[in-house]
This record gives sequence, C-alpha cells and structure tokens, in this order.
Amino acid sequence: MAVNFRCAVQALVLLGCVIILSNVLCPVGAYLYNNRYAGDQVFRITPSNKEEVQVLKKLLGNIKVDLWQPNSASLIRHNATVDVHVRRNDTRGLRTRLQKEHIDFKVYISNLQKDIEKQTGHRSSRKRRSESQYDYEVYHSLEEIQSWMFEMNRTHPHLVDMFSIGRSYEGRPLYILQLGKRTRSYKKAVWIDCGVHAREWIGPAFCQWFVKEALHSYQYDSVMRRLMNQLNFYIMPVFNVDGYHFSWTTDRFWRKTRSKNAKYHCRGVDANRNWKVKWCEEGASSQPCDDTYCGPFPESEPEVKAVAKFLRKHKKRVKAYISIHAYAQMLLYPYSYKYATIPNFNCVESAAHNAVTALYSAYGVRYRYGPASTTLYVSSGSSMDWAYRNGIPYAFAFELRDTGYFGFLLPEALINPTCTETMRAVKTISSGLLKKCEIGMHELDRERYPYL
Repeated sequence: MAVNFRCAVQALVLLGCVIILSNVLCPVGAYLYNNRYAGDQVFRITPSNKEEVQVLKKLLGNIKVDLWQPNSASLIRHNATVDVHVRRNDTRGLRTRLQKEHIDFKVYISNLQKDIEKQTGHRSSRKRRSESQYDYEVYHSLEEIQSWMFEMNRTHPHLVDMFSIGRSYEGRPLYILQLGKRTRSYKKAVWIDCGVHAREWIGPAFCQWFVKEALHSYQYDSVMRRLMNQLNFYIMPVFNVDGYHFSWTTDRFWRKTRSKNAKYHCRGVDANRNWKVKWCEEGASSQPCDDTYCGPFPESEPEVKAVAKFLRKHKKRVKAYISIHAYAQMLLYPYSYKYATIPNFNCVESAAHNAVTALYSAYGVRYRYGPASTTLYVSSGSSMDWAYRNGIPYAFAFELRDTGYFGFLLPEALINPTCTETMRAVKTISSGLLKKCEIGMHELDRERYPYL
C-alpha cells in the first residue's frame, strides 16, 4: 500500500517554500474574497410557534440566504434557533419583516467581512514560530496541509504511512495518513475524516492536531502508546479537497463538493448526503442548487466513492468511524435517517457518554450526545449511517465548537482548546475498542439493506 513519495516530497518542499514566501508577500487579507462579505450579517432567529415557522420559511425563500443552522429551510422548527447569513442588501428588509411579524431575532455578526478577517488575521503580521516549525494553532490551506502530510510521512517512517485512495472531481489526490506501530499484520482500525463540508475549517485543524499529538506523545503517554501499538488510525485531514480549496480562494462559506451538473449552473453535491443508505430521502434535497443536494445518484462524487471503496475493503478491521464536523457541540451516532434504536445501543451510548465526559474534563465545555435524528435532525445518505450499515459497529459524527456565537468562523485562538478537548474524546472512544463491549455483527447483518 505504501507509495514511493521521494520525488513528490522534493516537489512539495519547493512548493512549501513558495507557500511560505507567498504568506509573507501576500497576507490572507489581500485575497480575502475581494471584500465580498462587507456588510453581510448573520441573524439568529427563533420562531416560537408553527405559524411563525411558516412565515419565516416564506421570508427566507424570497431572498437569497445562506442557512448555517439548520442547513435546510425544511428543518426549521418552532422554539429552535435558526442561524442565517444574509447579504448586505437584504439585511434591512429582513429585520423590518421580522419586527413586523414579532419573530424573535438578534444579529450575531454585524459585519461578516470583519469577522472573517478576525478569524484568520493577516499572515504578514502574524509570524510563524519558525519557518521550520508547523503551527497547529492557525488554519492552513490545502497546499500547506498536503505538504505537512508529506513531512509527517518522511519524518516518522515507523509510525506513519501515507497513500492516496483516488482523486477528486478536479483531479486532486485524496491523501490518507495511516498511524500505528507496524507490529502485526492484522490490527483493529479507526477511521477519522475531517473537512467533509468545506467551510468547517476546525475539522481539518483537528485532524492535524490528532496526528501531531499521537506522534509527539507516543514516547511518554502510555494510553497513546497502547492505542498506536494495538490499533491503526486512518486519518483523512481533508475529505472534500476541491471544496476546501474553493473556501480559501473564492467563497469562505462553500459547503459542497465542486462537481459540475450538466443541466444546471449550480455546482457541487453535499458529500454527507451522497452515501448509499436511504439516499436522497428525508433531510436531503434533489435540487442541485441546494446545499443539501444528494447528487444525481449514490456515490456520484469521486471523493465519496473512493472512501466508500476503501472502507468496504477494510471493513473487517475498521471498528470505529469518526467524522469531524462543525458547529453545534454534539456527539452523534446512528441513526440519522430514522427514529429508531440501533442494535448495539448500550455499547455505543456508553462510548458516547464516556467521550463527552472526557471532553468536558478539559475545559468544562458541554456536548449533547445521542442519535443524530433526535439530537440534531433527520438526514439521509450520511456517511455515519452508511459506515454503521456496512458493519462498522461504532460510527460517530462530532459537531465541534461552538453553538453559534462564532459559527463557522471559530477564531484561531480557540483551535487549541477545541482540539485538546476533542482529542480526549477520540482517545476515549478508541480505548473503548480494546475493551469488551461488542455486538455480534450478525445483528447488524440482519439490518442491512438488500442493495448494500
């Protein structure tokens, strides 16, 4: 599985020099989306009854908005908050209508452009600790992350193996880091992916943090050493590589992939609605311009297809699937697509409880946990449900900080605490795999769909 990356490493070393130079000469602010978000605002709206829900849906349907939470107007419920990004030309009109209808709201972000600039700062004014030391407390572009992956592979040959599982729609490689001591041919494994939705930058930041902590603490942390000795970790720092790159260069709040649709001008598919499990039913959209568009068919996206193929191939050893998202401060497990209890509920519920308890122990941050359908909302075609239905007994989706004050613009100052507490949760889940709380997989087999 290992690939000879010598030539690629040399090329990326040169690329890294270009990146470092460009960061000095061209601050992030210089290419911060051509000031396109100046005057845009983020509203938090709370409809108090079903009538207000219908009014709000109609109001938002009449203007072009970007829903942050929930991600579809169909999921708006009374007494549940709605976070929505409104363009500057529509803010006054929406505020007037909400006041007229007596619908409760507040403006969380009054100038979105300024908050974007606060999140990342200017690279020219924020010095790296050193040009040779990677900074895990800032957000990184796709090129920087991939260069870092090659460096991890080069400097930790006994614990890291880097490989590609395919290419994205736009032809970018889909890189994976396999972590673990090479002690035996068969080891249980944990899959962790980040950056499924492009605008959720804290996700890739966590995947990098996890790799850093696993490698740096291997010598002195007995828990991490045991995990690395007895498990393999497959880490995909950026799942949606095309979308993530686009969120850095063009649209900070892009969510989907970047595939083209022959019949529509709208691009992209929701990579967390494109899996072959109750595909394109409740919680997913068949409209290509919607953020929750399920795609023309299951696994239409090469990124989804590549990961599904890899997990199918290794499903006998992958015992936990973890997908990192933002934002809501939740730890979710199946099912997403229906209100039902999973067969191994007691084991998974216990693992989730222990994980959020470990997370809370770091800084006292509370996470809700439970089945995705009841804890967050119903959604079909999700990777978590697909992983579970394909025999991975522990399938989770994290929704990291925060609960809406910063939303997708979590400041770099909060990368460290967010990743530190999440690291505790992931280590707890992984440690649980080494203990005896298992379900006979025949129970899951009886639940499989005929087409899986």
